[in-house]
Amino acid sequence: QVHVAESGGGLVQAGGSLRLSCVASGRTFSDYVMGWFRQAPGKDREFVGNLNGRGGDIGYADFVKGRFTISRDNAKNTVNLQMNGLEPEDTGVYYCATGIYYRSDCKEYKYWGQGTQVTVSS
Repeated sequence: QVHVAESGGGLVQAGGSLRLSCVASGRTFSDYVMGWFRQAPGKDREFVGNLNGRGGDIGYADFVKGRFTISRDNAKNTVNLQMNGLEPEDTGVYYCATGIYYRSDCKEYKYWGQGTQVTVSS
């Protein structure tokens, strides 16, 4: 069992920034692909970005458009999502999850956090 917990959400004005963090338990954290997803009210959960165990491969959804940056610190079992240039359309619950394969389908991820709310006002 792997425990995942996100933090750092909040309310921000359009154009602002937030930094989300995710901590995952387990001594093999560096083996995990870590993914970020989000879910807006009334919409399906969607892929935001991911990175492989060593952080050498990083992928983003098209809507990120260079605004978000994912990083990880394997010594601290932590993965971060730096979000700049936030837009009201970025509002939603953001989730962190662990996976084995470097893929964008949420079905490929096994352990999920409870999510953290991000609200962007116009």
